[in-house]
Amino acid sequence: MSRPADSAASQALGGIYTQHSQWLVAWLQRKLGNRSDAADIAQDTFTRIWAGARTQAIQDIREPRAYLTTVAKRLVVNHLERQSLQQAYLASLHLLPENTVPSVEARAILLETLEELDALLDELPAKARTAFLLSQLEGLSYEEIAAHMQVSVRTVTRYMAQGFRQCLQVMLASGT
Repeated sequence: MSRPADSAASQALGGIYTQHSQWLVAWLQRKLGNRSDAADIAQDTFTRIWAGARTQAIQDIREPRAYLTTVAKRLVVNHLERQSLQQAYLASLHLLPENTVPSVEARAILLETLEELDALLDELPAKARTAFLLSQLEGLSYEEIAAHMQVSVRTVTRYMAQGFRQCLQVMLASGT
């Protein structure tokens, strides 16, 4: 990631980090009740800003705490969704007969796969995600999905194409 103005962007973000990182961790800790998660999300916040910003954009931040809070809130939502997914998965394991419960290693792999799937689907627009899940998890036909969502079958076909395209992009990127 070698951009011509990397050093200016790095200095600008470094200044924001120096002045506000401890405040952000404390703010996140109050929200999450966990210092470790707060520190991770604070670090992710600065990483996200660095990855997505241009030099001038970083230098033009006039209200760093408001900007950091906005980015961090999105990351907190993602974190809480992942936690909810993990808890639902673990709760479902308790419903299985003992002799069918997957090993610790298999559980870790399944949980990681669920998190990847959740991230993959999170990239889709809400209606496309809904249509894709209704098809793939509920087994509904395109006609049933169209009736359920009150859209045309052609629209459902377009949503499904978005879902399959997203899956294909992830598969190609991972080399699977």
